Amino acid sequence: MTDLVENKTDYDFNEAVGLAVKGDAEAFALLYAAVYKDLYHVALYSLKNSADAEDVVSETVLDAFSTIRTLRDETAFKAWIMKILSAKIKRKFKEYIKAREQVTYGEEATEPNHDSFDIKFELQNLDNKDKLVLSLSIICGYTSKQISVFTGMNHNTVRTRIARAKEKLKERLQYEQH
Repeated sequence: MTDLVENKTDYDFNEAVGLAVKGDAEAFALLYAAVYKDLYHVALYSLKNSADAEDVVSETVLDAFSTIRTLRDETAFKAWIMKILSAKIKRKFKEYIKAREQVTYGEEATEPNHDSFDIKFELQNLDNKDKLVLSLSIICGYTSKQISVFTGMNHNTVRTRIARAKEKLKERLQYEQH
């Protein structure tokens, strides 16, 4: 067991990344513990389903663990794992769309109860990319530059999406209050 793992409360994150890249599973476990909450919150707020969020995070961690030896820049671990998560979330969105398309036509869609609109409902109505960047920004506190690295979007596009998503939410919530 490495000295790093023995003293879990006082470790250098980049040192842990370096050890994980060299195959230290215990160092990877420390990294996982450090980013798990962010991964889960982004997945949950994007997918709105705890079981799917847990699945996506599990898949992300498995992929990260199996490919961490390819990580070239130890300081880029968080961006790298968020990029993997983003790809998994996008794949899950595609599964949702495919499942929705398979629903038989003629079934009546249920309308939401207009008396119970809240921010969660309005968040669900945002575009999937808007949900992702908004959750990375608001929930996890990442900057638009960091989000652009995670998602592969242009930095200015991320800023615009965040601003527009916030404005949409504000307008919808104000409308519902009247």
